[in-house]
Amino acid sequence: MKISLIQSAPKLNRINLTEVLAIVETHSDADVVVFPELALSGYMLQDKLFEDAWRVDELEGLAHASQKCDIVIGAALWDDGRVYNSALYFSEGKLIHIHHKNHLPTYGMFEEGRYFASGDEIRSFKTPQGNAVMVICEDIWRAESIAAIAASEAEIVYVLAASPARDFGENGIGIEAQWNALLTSTALLSHNYVVFVNRVGFEDGLGFWGGSRVISPIGDIEQVLPLFDSAAVSVELNNSLQKVGRYIAKNF
Repeated sequence: MKISLIQSAPKLNRINLTEVLAIVETHSDADVVVFPELALSGYMLQDKLFEDAWRVDELEGLAHASQKCDIVIGAALWDDGRVYNSALYFSEGKLIHIHHKNHLPTYGMFEEGRYFASGDEIRSFKTPQGNAVMVICEDIWRAESIAAIAASEAEIVYVLAASPARDFGENGIGIEAQWNALLTSTALLSHNYVVFVNRVGFEDGLGFWGGSRVISPIGDIEQVLPLFDSAAVSVELNNSLQKVGRYIAKNF
């Protein structure tokens, strides 16, 4: 399976959709094209959120584009009268799954709980490439989320993020090491590939670090994108690694 990771720098307006559609067209030879958290909206929307949040019927362009390749993307989304920080999966011309972010950080530099409603489940769903599960940023920092992923029928895990850079030191940024530990643990415990796509760029004093990556079911980092710069990279996943991990977990 060929996955294209799109490490982008979304803007705080609706022009993102036009740019996303152009990128998808460029990478339509992939099986799945994956964008970061809130790639259609930008992160620091604050009071602008209710004006700029998307409705599903406004995203028909993505549904149409998914006739060529599956699309995983983050957006501020209206659903039943509330706005959620959501991950959407488009495939074969339609929207087949929505994940609403469960855990909304509202501490330090984060204010999500003031603006977004929170989801309450993590579940796998069927895609043409096998069962998948999607989570968003803070979700993966909770033990119960990793447990839910491991207990699901998922065969691949998509983690969409808008993680600001922090904890700078002589050996790099501490947040990257922390994320890598979480993602590797998720891969090993669920015996799945983990595809992590983090945004870059600056918004209202926040700088996002990128470093998107693919981690195999045996915990190897197969691809890492650059820090702080936009990038688009395609990766071929070795599905046999997943089968070996699941066999060992079941029989030993």
